[in-house]
Amino acid sequence: MKQKIGLVLFWISVIWTFAWGILGSICQVEFFGHVLSFEEFNQTAWNVGGPLMMIWGFATPLGVLVAGIGILLYSNAKGSTAWKYTIGIILGIFLSFLIGSLGHIPILFAIGATLILLFFFRILWLWAEERTTLKGKLATAADLKLAGYVFMMIGMWYTCGIAGVQWINAFAGKLTMMEPIIIMIFFVLGWLFLLLSHYNSRQQKEE
Repeated sequence: MKQKIGLVLFWISVIWTFAWGILGSICQVEFFGHVLSFEEFNQTAWNVGGPLMMIWGFATPLGVLVAGIGILLYSNAKGSTAWKYTIGIILGIFLSFLIGSLGHIPILFAIGATLILLFFFRILWLWAEERTTLKGKLATAADLKLAGYVFMMIGMWYTCGIAGVQWINAFAGKLTMMEPIIIMIFFVLGWLFLLLSHYNSRQQKEE
């Protein structure tokens, strides 16, 4: 029963996430194509701060949260584990927005970036220790996972650059931002290699 509920939750979240993503992209195509001005866009049903824009903005976070709950239940995780996961994620999101409401604090941004780098290099060290014990497809899976980590890290670095530079007055209007599609490619490659890593791990276990 628990597995069936988890499977239903997972597929509902998949449909929900893609539906809102497609709907938002189609309905806002004029805005994304720079046809409408900001004032003109705010006269549409998708006005900034309006219900449709708010739902669209939170659709994917909500979808992936529920997908995680569903897949935990489907994998026969304990109900208490699903609750801990849910509460932990919601708490993390709440704290993020709470701190964000304080406005841009450069020192916190710098501390966050430093922690990410420390976590990343520690992950690489742990990866290396594990990699020495692996053979065959499991070793290939680990190598693919490493490539995924690296691409995700590069994508994160340039995303932080775009997010942070707007708050530096000295750079206002002086720097040309990297095209978003480049960053998107880094993230696509990162997730692709992580996906391929899971496939290779699965094939090894099946053998």
